Amino acid sequence: MHERIRLSLAHMGGKELDFIQEAFDTNWVTSLGPNVTGFERDLENYLTSEKSGELYVVALNSGTSALHLGLLLLGVGAGDEVICQSFTFCASANVVGYLGARPVFVDSEARSWNMDPILLEEAIRDRLKKTGKLPKAIIPTHLYGMPADIQSILEVATRYEIPVLEDAAEAIGSEYLGQKCGTFGRYGVLSFNGNKMITTSAGGALICHSKEDAAKALYYATQARDEAPYYQHSQAGYNYRMSNICAGIGRGQMYVLEEHIERRRAIHAFYSEKLRECTGIRVMYNPDYRFQSNFWLTCIQVDPLLSQQTNLQIRKKLDAANIDSALLWKPMHLQPLFKEAPMYDNHLCDDLFSSGLCLPSGPMITDDLLNRIVETILHD
Repeated sequence: MHERIRLSLAHMGGKELDFIQEAFDTNWVTSLGPNVTGFERDLENYLTSEKSGELYVVALNSGTSALHLGLLLLGVGAGDEVICQSFTFCASANVVGYLGARPVFVDSEARSWNMDPILLEEAIRDRLKKTGKLPKAIIPTHLYGMPADIQSILEVATRYEIPVLEDAAEAIGSEYLGQKCGTFGRYGVLSFNGNKMITTSAGGALICHSKEDAAKALYYATQARDEAPYYQHSQAGYNYRMSNICAGIGRGQMYVLEEHIERRRAIHAFYSEKLRECTGIRVMYNPDYRFQSNFWLTCIQVDPLLSQQTNLQIRKKLDAANIDSALLWKPMHLQPLFKEAPMYDNHLCDDLFSSGLCLPSGPMITDDLLNRIVETILHD
């Protein structure tokens, strides 16, 4: 039996150990230290452009923590509504409940599989009509690394003066019109979980457009301690800061980020070429020149009427050949947890969930292994 091909394993570039060793040598192993601030500066330098303006990054222990703090800084509280993309991971909806607010779900548009701007405006108008107030925030997601149509989403958000918290957890390095994902909204969120484009083992970051917002996020992330010679707290805070050890991993990973993006894009191109003539299988692709995905994961849609196999059957074949794959995210409006939440849909994400599959996309997967994956998919 061949060694199992994993979906998206982390890959160390080699410099990570240097930063970790430095942390041990200087005894900086807590949630403070030079690696934390160094990693933040590395991310700021990577993300900042003429289009984005100056950016400030706060390194945290998870992308979920970053989403939570972003909503907190936007003033989301009990009784508010927050518009979320239904087709996404649960974190962006869960954090709404942390603050006593309620998620309102919006379906995807066919090109990017991300939040549909037309349905977004429909949802805003309907919530205003039904509740007498506008939603407090909008959380679009750049799913699987594919940029959302963020320009159109921001146009709608600006029209109603609703701030955007941009979930770029899967999209570091992805660009929309040459600007990095995560830098468009009032705040942006990154994740460095073990399967992401780069990893800090566990971790995330909040991207801010002002030094004052970053300082406020840092305040909440470090237990909201007041300026006093003793532990004094006027507000509830959280233990959300990234550790100096994890940040050391992140600093080393920054050296291989572009290499990882280049390889994942090459893997996507490989799948696209090999599956191009396969009737009934469609590989997710950049819709037009504005969208530049990092292709964190290459995803396919399977039409069982044309391909004579389903996504579940392909997944079963891959598993039997010792190859990982994963079904696409189950939409949030189909989750038991959110069965009472409002949903504005065109049924697209339901179809994506029932027909889609994520293929192995880690940067260490060789072309020989990719050939084995494709041959397994095509084999009757």
